[in-house]
Amino acid sequence: MRRFLRLYGEHPLHLVGLLASFVVAGYAAWRLFGSRPAAVVLWFVGAAVLNDLVLVPLYALIDRSGRRRGSFPPWWNHVRFPAAISLLLLLVWFPQIARLSEVYPITTGLSSSVYLGRWLLVTGALFAVSALAFLVGRLRRRSDRSGRRHAVGRS
Repeated sequence: MRRFLRLYGEHPLHLVGLLASFVVAGYAAWRLFGSRPAAVVLWFVGAAVLNDLVLVPLYALIDRSGRRRGSFPPWWNHVRFPAAISLLLLLVWFPQIARLSEVYPITTGLSSSVYLGRWLLVTGALFAVSALAFLVGRLRRRSDRSGRRHAVGRS
C-alpha cells in the first residue's frame, strides 16, 4: 500500500473512481458519436474554437481592464461568477431556451417551452445566492472590525 501511495500519490480507490469515470464518459461518447458523428465533431471543434479564440481572450481583457484601473470593487466576483454560470447554461441549452430545436420535442416527446422560465429561475437563484454570500461576508467583516476595536480599547 505504501509503495502504491508513493508511486501513484493517492489511495487506490481514487484510481478506481477515476477509471470508472473514464469508462462512463467513454461509453457516453461512444453512444453519442455512434448516432451522429459529424454533429459531435462539429460541436467539439466549435466549442474549442469558441472557447480558445473568443471567450478566453475576452475573459483576459475584462480582467486586465479591471486591474489597470486599480482594483475590482468588492462585489465584482459576486456578479462575475453567477453571470458566467448563467451564460454557460445559456450557451449549452440555447436551442431549447430559444425554442429553436425541432429535434428535441420529437425525440423526447417533451416540450421545450419550460426551458426559458427554468433558465431565468436558475439565473435569479444564482444571483440571489451570490448576493446573500456577499452580504454575509460584508456583515462578518464589519462585526470583526467592531470586535477588534472593542478589544483594542479594553487593553
